[in-house]
Amino acid sequence: MNVLVLHDYGPLGDVLLDRLKQTSLNISPLLISEPENVDLSALAEWVPEDTDLIVNALWLADPEAAENDPETTRQAAFSIPLALAEHARQHDMVLVQLTTAYVFDGRKQSAYITSNPGQPFSQLGTWQWECEQAVRTLLPRHLILRTGWSLGRFIRKMRELGQEQSTLSLSSRHRGQPVAVHDLARVVTAMILQVDCGAELWGTYQYAGAEEISHYDLGLALLKLAKLPQDLRVLDEVPDWAALEPENAILGCTKIRNTFGIKQLPWRTMLDEEWAITDGEKRASPRNEFIS
Repeated sequence: MNVLVLHDYGPLGDVLLDRLKQTSLNISPLLISEPENVDLSALAEWVPEDTDLIVNALWLADPEAAENDPETTRQAAFSIPLALAEHARQHDMVLVQLTTAYVFDGRKQSAYITSNPGQPFSQLGTWQWECEQAVRTLLPRHLILRTGWSLGRFIRKMRELGQEQSTLSLSSRHRGQPVAVHDLARVVTAMILQVDCGAELWGTYQYAGAEEISHYDLGLALLKLAKLPQDLRVLDEVPDWAALEPENAILGCTKIRNTFGIKQLPWRTMLDEEWAITDGEKRASPRNEFIS
């Protein structure tokens, strides 16, 4: 099977490509260096005609960045996936699309399941929910994968804030499940390999790390890595940036386990590895580049 992986300069693209290249699949990378400047009318020129499956690995998991740049967010989270879905429908291709728990408003008292309707309140969540609905309408042969919190995002955030201040405010009211880059790459690869074996398990799935945790307790777990200033204090307070965070971002992952046999792994075992990735994030070296 011929697989095209769209990615940006984030770590997921590198990690996913490395993992997929260890399989028998024929992998082609396609770097989108500036999503806001992509000429969508040129899409057909950049997708090889023999492509069987497209993985959109543009993993947007930072609602603050989305609010600060809504036009780029709309392009990356909605316009590009919509163009990919239309192209895939016309050329009988499969699309794997990533979204996040930010499609929900966090008011539910229990874990969200795949059939729950989205009720987003942020730019990121809004465009990801619009994307999900458009992909479902346009392309029957799709796999939408909603993820939990980006573990790398919280590591970067704590590291940046820890350099600027001696006290961090983190909320015990906001709960979710982090997911590490290597774990997400494992899950996406497993889904693709089953499609390669002929499984037609189209639809929406969810994945996040095995343990539920609050922002506050996640901060304490990161502090224990001893890679942050040891005099840094973490307070149980709701910071301003948490206004974009659903209080409940917990995803039920039973469907992906029962359908694909993919089990949740504990994110705590990946803390050191994820920290190293955020330390050494590198620019990808793709064979193709899709630009404006």
